[in-house]
Amino acid sequence: MLNNISEKFYKWARGWVVLLFVVLDGFFAGFVMPLIGGLMQDGTGLIQPLDLMMFATPDKTFDMIERYGETGRTFYRNVELTADILYPIVYLFAFSLLISWLFKRGFASNSLVRKYNVAPVFAFVFDLLENLNIVTLLSIYPSQPVILGWTLFIFTALKWIFAGICILLILVGLVMAIKNKFKVQE
Repeated sequence: MLNNISEKFYKWARGWVVLLFVVLDGFFAGFVMPLIGGLMQDGTGLIQPLDLMMFATPDKTFDMIERYGETGRTFYRNVELTADILYPIVYLFAFSLLISWLFKRGFASNSLVRKYNVAPVFAFVFDLLENLNIVTLLSIYPSQPVILGWTLFIFTALKWIFAGICILLILVGLVMAIKNKFKVQE
């Protein structure tokens, strides 16, 4: 299955499509998500979306959920069910297509490294699991099941680990593409 996904990404990795998704990713990362984070603030500057709290223990998670207040929890739940469903789709394609475009120019078509273009799929899956977990925690408040606090910890950590891997793959692909003068490798 991952081989099929990898091949689809290579097929779709055309310059204008890659550029479109990279621009959309920049729009979400640079404007939409910071705007949402700002709207969540209570004036103290201590409010933070759970998505950004890497390695937060359940105690820290439950403390933050309490700080949101009823209005904040409702707002955040709605964000998780709208913008934070769209954004992972956007970055899935932005990262996968950019990695594919660069790897086509950086590595021979038979190189096993080229299969790593599916790494963003894992970030995407863990992000969706994280979002589902957050929606559940926000919906069942004031209940504080520790198991959901720990699963959020795991999903968030894995999402960020795979996001970091994606950035590393982009950098490796860029270096190799530059080395090959951006010529498609056969």
